[in-house]
Amino acid sequence: MKSMAAIIALALAGTAPIVPASVAAQGAPRTLPVPTAPGTPKGPPKLIVVVSVDQFSADLFGEYRASYSDGLARLLKGGVFPSGFQSHAATETCPGHSTITSGYRPAHTGIIANNWIDQAALRAEKTVYCAEDETVPGSTSSNYTVSDKHLKVPTLGERMKAADPRTRVVSVAGKDRAAVMMGGHKVDELWWWNGKAFVSYAGRTEPAVVARANTTVAALVARAQAPLAVTANCMARDKAVALGGGKSVGTGHFERAAGNASAFRANPAFDAAILALAAGLVQDMKLGQGPATDIITVGASATDYIGHTYGTEGAEMCLQMGELDRNLGGFFAVLDATGVDYEVVLTADHGGNDIPEREVLSNIPEAQRAAPVLAPAAMGKAIADKLGIAAPLLFGDIPNGDVWLSTALTPAQRKAVLAEAVARYKAMPQVAAVLTASDIKATPMPKGPPAAWTLAERARASFDPTRSGDLLVFLKPRVTPIPNAAGGYVATHGSPYDYDRRVPILFWRAGMTGFEHPGGVETVDIAPTLARTIGLKLRGVDGRCLDLTAGGASCR
Repeated sequence: MKSMAAIIALALAGTAPIVPASVAAQGAPRTLPVPTAPGTPKGPPKLIVVVSVDQFSADLFGEYRASYSDGLARLLKGGVFPSGFQSHAATETCPGHSTITSGYRPAHTGIIANNWIDQAALRAEKTVYCAEDETVPGSTSSNYTVSDKHLKVPTLGERMKAADPRTRVVSVAGKDRAAVMMGGHKVDELWWWNGKAFVSYAGRTEPAVVARANTTVAALVARAQAPLAVTANCMARDKAVALGGGKSVGTGHFERAAGNASAFRANPAFDAAILALAAGLVQDMKLGQGPATDIITVGASATDYIGHTYGTEGAEMCLQMGELDRNLGGFFAVLDATGVDYEVVLTADHGGNDIPEREVLSNIPEAQRAAPVLAPAAMGKAIADKLGIAAPLLFGDIPNGDVWLSTALTPAQRKAVLAEAVARYKAMPQVAAVLTASDIKATPMPKGPPAAWTLAERARASFDPTRSGDLLVFLKPRVTPIPNAAGGYVATHGSPYDYDRRVPILFWRAGMTGFEHPGGVETVDIAPTLARTIGLKLRGVDGRCLDLTAGGASCR
């Protein structure tokens, strides 16, 4: 299949430029063997590869599972946990990525959302982005200096490097927050896409492979992309769904005008570029070929941008699922060619929900868009008018999640505003629950199967008393907190419900005997499981080791 999204082929050791397979020999069969002999791998792997597919819900995984024939099909021959959970309530990109390689829930990582309100911040704007340093003069939450300062815990890579300084830690992603939260505080290489190029912290030397990647991707973005052919399994989904104002989704085939970098992100080719850079760093740095086990984390971000832009159930996502499978296959083929014994785990930072307009057509009548009055600013104005307090009272991003009360209020005013806010939100027909910070603090950290946790327990797992809101508002299931679909994003995630919490967790290593575990596990279980495979003791985390061999020998 001719497609700009086929994996970008990398030449070994930088002897040739990176070439998109769609321009070169795209679709040509690979001859590299895939090792599949069953058994128990001996000794620790030389390279750990952690892949997070942003917004790859367990629902998507189950829906397309039978169609996978390449990279994801390989992972299906390993340890399959189809009911993994980002068990907390804050199902956003930054919190989710903070759990994957740390073993801690957001209540301990400190990453309670993509953004939060810090009214004590010295700058005029009080919104803080999870991966920024807000103390940099002139910065804002949308024009910031990337930083790891808000991540309160170490990652697996950090622990590996502390145990053996010869370990190399590498992190690559389509988003800065994904790269930072999975890579951690001590990395050898950390690169993310800033909308124009792959970049890193200021002052970091750009390796040759990054320069080659940027040159190639710039050329790719500069020329137009023809629409992808609709595969047979996607034809039934190739239907337009009206969103109002003449806008529709469901028939997008990723045609892109020359120079449209924004459309490049919501495109399968974006994952191809990210995986290509990761593969190039493996090659150029000879990861897995040194005296210690190395680790590379990869944040594939295209699925998230596609889900937000088009929803999760149209032709766009169907095509992306096929391209993701092929792109991962190409990535694994490059790793195979190195001859390194590597272990892969693939999961997601959160799931996602489709556009309500298509859900209604699919007999989900409760699907709807949130009323604008639910926004904290709008709700705060109504409360101010009633109580006669002439100041902004409530702060928050969207009508779902954390809401902060103004710290300028007197104790009496605060009590009155909190009571009025709780009463008003609870009276709204689209609201499922309202929890105060006191309610959440009084809830013990949850235990047992994550599918059975209450809403309060899910909230507790992502509650940090130094950063979380004064109250937490949960919309009812299938209520999308995007009131108007006229903007760039039409669908989203972030709810405490299983379509946003449940994600696949897949382990694979050459020689591994495949199995499937249907029970609920958590993404915080990934780090202790990987640590056990390399003999690294990991204590005090929220997760537990998952058995990857028969009889539970891998966790003894």
